[in-house]
Amino acid sequence: MESNGTPPQPLHVHTLPQPNYVDFVRWIPPLSPFHRFIATAAFDSDSTTSTVQIHALTQTQSNNPPNLTVQSSIPTPSRITSLKLSTTLHNKPLIAASTLTGSLHFLITDPVHGRVESELSLPEGGLHVGSISCIDVVESGSEAVTVGEDGRVNLVSIGSGGNERLSYRRVFDGNGLVGYTAAKWASPTEFATGGLGFGLQWWDLRKPGGPASQFKGNWARGTTSGIVHSIDIHPSRKHTCVAGGSSGTVFAWDLRWQQQPIILSGVAIGEVPANSPCESEVWEVQYDNYMHSMNIGNISSSRVLPVMICSEDGILAVVQQGEEPIELLAEPCAINSFDIDRQNPSDVICSLEWESIAILSRA
Repeated sequence: MESNGTPPQPLHVHTLPQPNYVDFVRWIPPLSPFHRFIATAAFDSDSTTSTVQIHALTQTQSNNPPNLTVQSSIPTPSRITSLKLSTTLHNKPLIAASTLTGSLHFLITDPVHGRVESELSLPEGGLHVGSISCIDVVESGSEAVTVGEDGRVNLVSIGSGGNERLSYRRVFDGNGLVGYTAAKWASPTEFATGGLGFGLQWWDLRKPGGPASQFKGNWARGTTSGIVHSIDIHPSRKHTCVAGGSSGTVFAWDLRWQQQPIILSGVAIGEVPANSPCESEVWEVQYDNYMHSMNIGNISSSRVLPVMICSEDGILAVVQQGEEPIELLAEPCAINSFDIDRQNPSDVICSLEWESIAILSRA
């Protein structure tokens, strides 16, 4: 392992080949430490079929590679564009998947056996014109937000109490004049979106009619050609969005000081290089609670918390404000997505473009 920074603990990596291309991976919230499952969005390039799969993760001894066993495989009408996890009101894992042709799927799973108990879906053509770029689900699993490059922002409600059904309403319609590529809930009534030009929008459902606040990100390289691919919002700092996008760019937007971005990686204002572990598309960003806990005494309330990223040029790294990035993986292929285990943040899972899944342990 090569690193620009120094990892705080030894890193153990296991790479598991898969029969299909893996677009997304997600940890499924466990019922107990003895039941560990992951969800994947798989794509078979030979048959052009897509599936949401649930795998059981088992490891007999700490020195042996873990095993992944498929428990469920649910087909989708087209390739999956976004995969998110939450818990339903019944305290069961909820898998949400959106597709390239605009359909939406919610899978309620058995937390003991990793099987799909029921599925709710909305067909293509109702929510968006064309693809759904991103979906995000509130922590309770009762609502989801969907966005697309057609400029539509939709709120999807999931019924409960034995009357599971889907309903939706349109929060905003840009009529194709704007486009959104990422979304993330901040609270049950607030969420952020991102799109072209490194722009971010803050939405408050209590204030209908459009975004409550906007950040126009025309600061990168003097152009507006960048795209936001991913957004994360920390539960304890809901006023700060972190975003990843084109040209290795990772930045934070603090709602308290909205005029300038806080650059974590990429090219800053005036094309002054910032610490950057990659130069390509940053596909995903997540706050890294493991690094936060390791540096709890060194991170002030005014600094952006550590952020993990994965990129098109095969980098998995942790970036921190004003510090050298810590490189965890450097692969010869793209790292499509990753997820940090909420219950055990030292564990990370990521999907590699060369039809494999990597599992990392930082302890």
